[in-house]
Amino acid sequence: MTMKFAAPSPDATNDRFLTGLLGAPIAHSASPAMHERAAAALGLHCHYQLIEVADAGREELKVLLDGVRRLGFAGINVTFPYKEAVLDLLDELSPRAALIGAVNTVIVRDGRLIGHNTDATGFARAVAELVTASSHDAIAVIGAGGVGKAIGFALAGLGVRELRIFDSDRARAVAMAARLDGQTSASVADSVEDALRGVAGVVNASPVGMLPSVGTPVPEPLLHAGLWVADAVYSPLRTPLLTAAKAKGARVMTGRDLAIYQAADAFELFTGHAPDIAELGMAFDGVMAKR
Repeated sequence: MTMKFAAPSPDATNDRFLTGLLGAPIAHSASPAMHERAAAALGLHCHYQLIEVADAGREELKVLLDGVRRLGFAGINVTFPYKEAVLDLLDELSPRAALIGAVNTVIVRDGRLIGHNTDATGFARAVAELVTASSHDAIAVIGAGGVGKAIGFALAGLGVRELRIFDSDRARAVAMAARLDGQTSASVADSVEDALRGVAGVVNASPVGMLPSVGTPVPEPLLHAGLWVADAVYSPLRTPLLTAAKAKGARVMTGRDLAIYQAADAFELFTGHAPDIAELGMAFDGVMAKR
């Protein structure tokens, strides 16, 4: 696998795009509404197909990706639980995706599958104000899977001086800390309590709190008004974690901005056109209002 980025722009004369999302569960995804509305606002035609496949092994993922390659897709997004599993099934990785070790966007160019990570760029745009307001002090990241690694690199890129990483699978946290070596000071916490001790903010990068889960990754007694709390989950928008944090007086950030900004960056990779952020936001809010 060639770990370089050499993806040409899409054909500027094309106004029809087939895109989609691979993962499970994804029935509640706002991505179809966002991508299709963004395209319509630009006078383009986009169909965004949900590809919900649970428990796919390597061979099944390879078949699915070959289908994406052959069936006329401009590209697809990849979500839980496949952001890491697809890595060595792609033809190329952008330098950033290779560094992070996770992919959430795959584009098809000249029959080749090229992996990118717009979770990192999207989260950086979403959280920049909170990081600046907290003087780039230490942040706890709960969850060291695909989205957790992207969030870790986004925070490092924003100049956060220290990351405390906790994952129920300690080996994943250790691997994430090793990837961040040279980017920022990253350490592995033995518990959520250890991760949150003295930090300015905490980010939930785990699926805990995503419907149908009603759990929270952070015990309520650890939350306080001096903390900012962000959640990558947006289904529901107000997760149990964010509800408890707001009740304690903490500043909170829902998964809305991450969802919108990562979609914007992915849309541009798919189509070669920059979408209107306001249109993406209206589409996202429309989906949430129906729930």
